[in-house]
Amino acid sequence: MNRNRINKKETGIFSGSFNPLHIGHLILANYICEFTSLEEVWFVITPHNPLKVADELLEEDLRLEMVRLALEDYDRIVVSDAEFHLPRPSYTINTLTKLSADHPDRNFTLIIGGDNWTRFNHWREYQQLMNRYQILIYPRSGEEVVIPQQYSQTIRLVDAPVVEISSTFIRNGIKEGKDMRAFVPAKVYDFILQKGLYRS
Repeated sequence: MNRNRINKKETGIFSGSFNPLHIGHLILANYICEFTSLEEVWFVITPHNPLKVADELLEEDLRLEMVRLALEDYDRIVVSDAEFHLPRPSYTINTLTKLSADHPDRNFTLIIGGDNWTRFNHWREYQQLMNRYQILIYPRSGEEVVIPQQYSQTIRLVDAPVVEISSTFIRNGIKEGKDMRAFVPAKVYDFILQKGLYRS
């Protein structure tokens, strides 16, 4: 084991728009906490993902509040607004660099889906990410994950459940007047209804 990693808290970084957060996100984070070496998972709310259209995003404070509500009963899954205080658009390399500086007692592992891994070479300074941080990849249907041999010790695929739910599906369902409560944590769904979110 790398001596620099000893006695530091192993922490996963799960960045996303969470527009809205759904049960698939919770299932994945819960699995990672219980079945991998990571001790915590941080949901990092992305104000603007450079690979997504900003106009589709709900206001960041509303998304942050929904994640806070969803995680109230979890001890090892927490929310972070770290990217709210960084230059925009948000780049993962900047986020992890800042988090590592602010939390020297932690080792950060980047958590991404197999779909993001297939286009990882489009990420800002992706080679630096691969060299400086461990990466945990969770499976996505239809995506083959190939890890270069030289990174076999620091980049790994986790056998997490594949949950075929998307935030887009939930937003569209709410817009169409469907009852989507089974796909979203109860506190989040109540918040969405109370605020009249995703109706138009």
